[in-house]
Amino acid sequence: MVKENEGNLPIRRLVFMGGTAKQLQRFPASVRDVVAQALYNARYGTKHEKAKPLKGFGGAGVIEIVSRAADGTYRVVYTTVIAGHVIVLHAFQKKSTKGIATPKKEIDLVKSRLKQARKDFGK
Repeated sequence: MVKENEGNLPIRRLVFMGGTAKQLQRFPASVRDVVAQALYNARYGTKHEKAKPLKGFGGAGVIEIVSRAADGTYRVVYTTVIAGHVIVLHAFQKKSTKGIATPKKEIDLVKSRLKQARKDFGK
C-alpha cells in the first residue's frame, strides 16, 4: 500500500550500487513487484510492510526487503542514511536452508557497498 509523502518531503533519488539493478531483473516478477513498491515507499519517506532493519548495522539505517517466491527467498538491501538518497546496496537470493541469518559473504558485500556509497554520495 502506498502512503502519502509524509510531511511533503522531497522525493529521494534512487541509486543502484554494483550490479544490483541487473540482479533484480533476474528475480521473479512477483518479487520485483514487492521490491519496486518498497523502494517507491522509501523514496517518498514511508516504509513498506516487507522492509525491516538489517541486523548488525545498528538501527534502521540499512533496510532489508524479504520476499518469497516458489523457488526461494529473495533479499534486497538498501540504505537511506545518505541524505536525499535511497541507495540499493545488494540484491540476492538466499539459497541456504540453514536458518534465517544472512550469510557472511552477503553482509560483507553490503558493508563494502555502504562504505563506497558514503564515499560517493556523502556522509
